[in-house]
Amino acid sequence: MTTANTMHPFDEAIQLRPQGDHYRGQTSPKYANMVGPFGGVTAATLLRAVIDHPECQGEPLALTVNFAAPVADGEFDLIPKLIRTNRSTQHWSMELVQHGQIAATATALFATRRETWSATEAQFPDISDAGEGMEIPPTGLAWVNRYHIRTLRGHLGLTPASQETSSDTVTQQWIRDEPPRVMDFCSLTAIADAFFPRIFIKRKQAVPAGTVSLTVYFHADAATLTAQGTQPVLGYARANRFYNNYFDQIAELWTPDGALLATTTQVVYYKQ
Repeated sequence: MTTANTMHPFDEAIQLRPQGDHYRGQTSPKYANMVGPFGGVTAATLLRAVIDHPECQGEPLALTVNFAAPVADGEFDLIPKLIRTNRSTQHWSMELVQHGQIAATATALFATRRETWSATEAQFPDISDAGEGMEIPPTGLAWVNRYHIRTLRGHLGLTPASQETSSDTVTQQWIRDEPPRVMDFCSLTAIADAFFPRIFIKRKQAVPAGTVSLTVYFHADAATLTAQGTQPVLGYARANRFYNNYFDQIAELWTPDGALLATTTQVVYYKQ
């Protein structure tokens, strides 16, 4: 774990500097992807721009990020705008700007929760026969090395020029920050995107692909995330359909004791 005098790599990656009515950030080589930064960290940084804003009220309930263009390595500006404040909700929009052009846009819904009747209809994934899982070794992708991942089902298993396809695209994996870090809304956002593209699993090939739109729904409050601490969460992901350059990817994130923390869906572009 990081010490009291050492900033965690994730916190370094999402830190922002106030610049009057907006914030300035910097991509981190520790979360580099094949092209530009890991999209989950970009989404987390956009959320951070609202959380840090002096007018922010409540906690995140939903976040949608649309990646309009690849984010380049280097500095960027984040421009949050408060759209409306109601009695228990706030609506925000955000823009990520680089070199005078918008690279990503986002919307966020924040809410002040009150204690009411609650229930979970989604079922905790059955991992009774999964064993300890397969640990993902260090890779050439920097962002993957920032997570400790043990895959229970849906291993990557890439095969060059594979002509076969998998029967499904389900992945089950335990995942936490590396080094360990107490969970919060920003790290949960990034982890929601920490699944390899489903087309990799389906076709057993690293087909050129990239997320176009990502949405995260938060089903926990800050106290629940703090209580989760540095424990890994169980991630479950699958796709519904691959069709003419685009596919969807849906996922769930669970605590080890069966509490649903977040659900997420995204639309992903693939080249061929």
